[in-house]
Order: sequence, then C-alpha cells, then structure tokens
Amino acid sequence: MRPQAEAQPVQHRLDFEAIIRSDPDLMHLLRRLRSIGLPQWRLVAGCLYQTVWNVLTGRPRRTGTKDYDLIYFDAADLSWEAEDAVIQRVAAATTDCLGPVEVRNQTRVHLWFEARFGCAYPQLSCADAALGYYASIVHAVGVRLDDNGALDVVAPFGLDDLFAMVIRPNHALNNAASHDSKAQRAKAIWPEVFVLPWEDEARRPACAAAGNPPP
Repeated sequence: MRPQAEAQPVQHRLDFEAIIRSDPDLMHLLRRLRSIGLPQWRLVAGCLYQTVWNVLTGRPRRTGTKDYDLIYFDAADLSWEAEDAVIQRVAAATTDCLGPVEVRNQTRVHLWFEARFGCAYPQLSCADAALGYYASIVHAVGVRLDDNGALDVVAPFGLDDLFAMVIRPNHALNNAASHDSKAQRAKAIWPEVFVLPWEDEARRPACAAAGNPPP
C-alpha cells in the first residue's frame, strides 16, 4: 500500500475528531452522557455523519439531524421495564442538551427485532457489534467521551464513505427498506451525497431499521 493510502484513514480519524470537538453542543451532550455511566455507551450514526456532512458542505449545525442515538449494553436485566428506566434517566439528565436522545440497550435487540421488522437479528456480545448491522456503511460510526477527555471512536468499516459522502449498502441484514428510505432523505437534504443502490433488491426481503421496542 502506498504511504498516501496508508495515511488517509489516520487523517480521516483526526478530521472526524476535530469536527466533533468543534461542535460545543455535541460535546456538552457527550459530557452529560458520560456522567450517566451506562455500560459500553456510545453516541452513534446519524447525528455524527450528519455533523460531518454539514461541515463539509458549509451548512448550519443541526441541519438534517432529528435525534441523537445512544446505545449501551447491559445484560443484567433484559426486560423492557429496565430499558425504559434507563430511557427516563437519560431524558432527565439531558434536559439542557441537544435532543431528543433515542436510547437502545443492544443486549435486547434480538428479542424484539424480528417481530417488529420482519427479519432475524443476531444476539450481540457487545454494544459496538451493533454497528456492523446498520443498513448503510456510512451509518456505522460511534463515539464515546472517555474519563480522560479522549474521544473513543469506532468505525468498523472505516471513515472513507463518511468523508466521500457515499451511502453504500451494508448487506449484513436484509435492510433494503432502511437503506433506501434513509438515503432518499439524505439526498434531499445533502444533494452532494452519492447513493449506491441495494444490490439484487428484488430478491431480498426488506427490513426496516431498528427503533425503540414497544413497551
């Protein structure tokens, strides 16, 4: 691999961290989430790649951002009541932050996903494993603010698509409906994005993206 190619992922990581740190509201939210102390917590997906796209295209902060997805992993209690209690804790702790914050315990997703969205979901061993199943590669990015102030970034597919503004399907699940609907919304807000269609879509059963389970 050429030195320039080797340096690109490193530069993308540095640029990503710089963009997140330059957003005071996002950093305030990360600090508040850190104070809650949820196990394996991360802010993930839309609020992050949308923040980067707004910087790349010169749009105002918060353009296109509807909510802030927070994941965590707690296997001690798999009941909806336990997850709902966490949702209420997060809501109370983030009243002066960006929002709404959508909270999901990744330990529970396999219990309700198929009944709600029509395709099976694997039982996860950690919160970060969830990013590997997001409908589009660019969705798979997460960040946590560590106690020492460092940004812990996870991006299992890298950050190339993020900075190239490419929406590429991830076929880990049959998530054609989610890939297409989110791509269409993104294209309407950021015309600069390039969307790659879901391959063999006609032969793949569609499955919507994960959301909060019903009580």
